[in-house]
Amino acid sequence: LAALHAGGARVASGRARIERGGGLLARIVARVIGFPAAGEDVPVTVRFVTDGDKEIWTRDFGGTVFRSWQVGAKGRDRDLLVEVFGPFRVLMALMPVGKKLRLVVRGWRFLGIPLPMFLAPGGDTYEEERDGRFHFHVEIGGRLTGLVVRYTGWLVVEG
Repeated sequence: LAALHAGGARVASGRARIERGGGLLARIVARVIGFPAAGEDVPVTVRFVTDGDKEIWTRDFGGTVFRSWQVGAKGRDRDLLVEVFGPFRVLMALMPVGKKLRLVVRGWRFLGIPLPMFLAPGGDTYEEERDGRFHFHVEIGGRLTGLVVRYTGWLVVEG
């Protein structure tokens, strides 16, 4: 985990399984964000670039690319991690549970405006090291959408 988030520019590659929600709103959200289509054993590459205090993640799932960036929150949210997807900011607590690092949504904003927590995206999201590989489990969904996307798999830092 430390090697993956070490700063500078890094590339990691591996394989993933992707599931997509079937509801209309879930499909719209997935399309707007650019999440990949469902698939088994999909090649995945993630490029991490540190730019000042933020880390930019460019994910490529079998040719479908989407980007977000992460930064430590400031002010009253200073203990949280912020992940930015276009106009959305998701504030997450990093919670070590056993060998897993869980990401738990604590708030979200659209164009800086706080949105109600009962509508916040969420799901079972964590990362961990197993057998020398970075394993990820990302689940995004909500009350209105149901499951939007779930992608699980592993990465190995190149070089």
